[in-house]
Amino acid sequence: MNPFLEALGAHGAATDRAGKMDLYGRFVGSWDLDVTHIAEDGTKRQRKGEWHFGWALEGRAIQDVWIVPPRGALRQADATANANSYGTTLRIYDGELDAWRIQWTDPVTRTFLQMIGRAERDDIVQLGTRPDGQLIRWSFSQITSNSFLWRGEVSADQGATWRLNVEFTARRVAPS
Repeated sequence: MNPFLEALGAHGAATDRAGKMDLYGRFVGSWDLDVTHIAEDGTKRQRKGEWHFGWALEGRAIQDVWIVPPRGALRQADATANANSYGTTLRIYDGELDAWRIQWTDPVTRTFLQMIGRAERDDIVQLGTRPDGQLIRWSFSQITSNSFLWRGEVSADQGATWRLNVEFTARRVAPS
């Protein structure tokens, strides 16, 4: 195995955080995505994608890689011009905050976002601010062992209203 990947990956949750890691740990594995991007004018663009979650950093983090469109022929040409995404999220539980600190990085679009994630009833909601000052809300809902709905929303009025700009319907293709 590649020494870097071996050092990054873990076989499960660290024992000192075992229960808290379940919030995102249940997503560990691979998922196929149906992705719908919604422009400000309501125009929709539908594509496929893939999302892979894994234990990282001695089991003290959950890291994922999200790829739209999926790897293969569709990823050829100019990734930025085609609004492709190939990024990673690092999620780390912070016991003092009793929440998750989240860093999303997409080198294709040069997007770098920080959020705080928490359970809200049966859902997971991540909140943050884009570089342009707009609030972002990313949420996981309708979660089962083999599927979930993920939504990305933005607010230009400090959370009074939200506009849906992307939605992923995820289906599990491989367990951890």
